[in-house]
Amino acid sequence: MATLNPQQAAALRMIVSAVLETIQQAGPLGAPGGHLYAALMTRGCTLSQFESLMGALVRTGRVEKRGECYHAVKVQA
Repeated sequence: MATLNPQQAAALRMIVSAVLETIQQAGPLGAPGGHLYAALMTRGCTLSQFESLMGALVRTGRVEKRGECYHAVKVQA
């Protein structure tokens, strides 16, 4: 795994934040993965990068994937 420089790390944090916010705002039907990928693809994100990002968000419990849609995970207080 490559080490990110500070600018890359900051960019990744911004991307993750935007993706999570989008999924949260999608509501109970969830955010379609194809739509999320299409939005990121216009900024140079490859399918492999998208799958890695979303896989990491699912594995870490930040989001759930049901079918082809991503859903926000409610944070326990």
